[in-house]
Amino acid sequence: MQILWKRFTSFTDVEVQNRMKFLILFVIFISSLFANSLQEAVDQASAGAVIKLQNGIYHGNILIKKPLTIIGVGNQVEIRGEGRGSVVRIQSAHVRLKNIIITNSGKNMRSIDAAISLKQVKYCEISHCTLKNVLYGIDMDMVQNSLVLQNDITVAKNDIALRGNALKLYYSHYNTIEANNIHDARDVTLRYSHHNLFQKNKFAHNRFATHLELSNANIFKNNSYMYNSVGMMFMGAKDTQVIANKIYSSTGAAGIGVMIGSVSNFVFTGNSVRYNAKGIYIQGAEKARGMKRFFKNNEIAYNAEALHFHASIRDNMIVHNKFFGNIDDVLKDIGGDFDASNVVEYNYWDRYDGFDANSDGIGDTPYRVYQHADLLWQENNKVKFFYAAPVMSLLDFLLKLAPFIEPDLIMEDKKPIFRSF
Repeated sequence: MQILWKRFTSFTDVEVQNRMKFLILFVIFISSLFANSLQEAVDQASAGAVIKLQNGIYHGNILIKKPLTIIGVGNQVEIRGEGRGSVVRIQSAHVRLKNIIITNSGKNMRSIDAAISLKQVKYCEISHCTLKNVLYGIDMDMVQNSLVLQNDITVAKNDIALRGNALKLYYSHYNTIEANNIHDARDVTLRYSHHNLFQKNKFAHNRFATHLELSNANIFKNNSYMYNSVGMMFMGAKDTQVIANKIYSSTGAAGIGVMIGSVSNFVFTGNSVRYNAKGIYIQGAEKARGMKRFFKNNEIAYNAEALHFHASIRDNMIVHNKFFGNIDDVLKDIGGDFDASNVVEYNYWDRYDGFDANSDGIGDTPYRVYQHADLLWQENNKVKFFYAAPVMSLLDFLLKLAPFIEPDLIMEDKKPIFRSF
C-alpha cells in the first residue's frame, strides 16, 4: 500500500482524479459481468409483459413467478446458467419462452438440474428453443395444458446412464409435445401423466426414446424414432393410442422397437416398425382377461423378430397388418400354446405358402407359426451364434417335414391375406 501511495503522490491532482475515475469505472464494468440484468428485467416487468432479447449471452439462473413472455429476437440469444441448479425456473401460469438457446445447468441428478424447470403451472409454452450442455432438458412437474413446440433438445454428453432425460413429465396432464428434435439424451419419461399428445417429434440416439409408466389416455402420433436402444416403452398404461409412427433401427443386440407390458385398451395402428432386433416385444399376464392390445394396419418388416411374446400369448387383436422380410414372424420365450382369446386374421405374411383357389384374396388354409428348432437357440445361448444361419433354417425345414417332437403352435391367422394389400 505504501508503494502504491507513493506512486499516486507523485502525480498531479488532476492525474490522480482521472486515474481514480478509471478505476471506479473498471470496477463497475467487472461487477456488471456478474450482475444478472435479465433477472432484474424479469422482476421489474409487469405481469403479461414481453421481454425481447437481442443477440448476446444473458446470465442465468432465472426465476419467473409471473405471466411473462421472453423472446429471442436474434439467432444467438443465449441464457447461460451458472453451472448449478436449473437455468430457467418457471413457477407461474402463462409463461412463454421462444427462440432462445439455454445452456450450462447444474449436474445434480437428485435435484433434477435442467435447462427449464416448470413446477405446478398451466398454459405455458416453450417453443423454437435450443437446449444443450445441460443435465436434464425440460422438467415438467405437475404441469397442465402447456405446449412444447419445435425445440432442439439434447443434454451433456456423459455416459448414457449418467445423462439426464430430455423431457420428464411427472403428474402432468393435457400437454402437447409437438415437432421437437430430441436426441442424444437418456430418456423421455411420463409417469402418472395422462391425456398428453406427442406428435411430429423426432427421437434419435436416445436410450428409451419414450418411456411411459402408470399413465393413461396418451396419444403418440406421426413421430419418428431412429437409432434408439428402445423406441417406445409402455409399462402400466390404459387407453393409449399409438398412430402412424415410424419406429426404425433400434440399436444393440436387444434393440427393441416397441416394448409393451401391463396395458389395457392399447391401440397400435398405422405404424411402420422396421430394422429392429425385436420389432414388438409383448409381455402378457397369465391371469389377465379381456382384450388388452389392438394391432391394426401396421407394417412390421425387416426385423430379426417381428413379434416377441414373453409369458402368455393372449388377449390380442392382430388384424390387417403386413409382416414381411422378418427373420422370424413370431417368437415366445415361455411355454404355452396359442390362446383362444386372440383374434388374428386378415394379415399378410410373406412366409405363407398356401393357396387361394377361389381368388377371394384370402388363403384357403390358416397361416400357422410353430416353434421347431428355434427352441434350441432360445434355451442355449451358445446356439444363438447360429441364429438365422442356413443350418438353423435347414433344421427347421426338416422338422416341419418330419417332426420328432410335437412343436408349439404360437400363432394362427385363420384368414391370411394371400397377396400384399
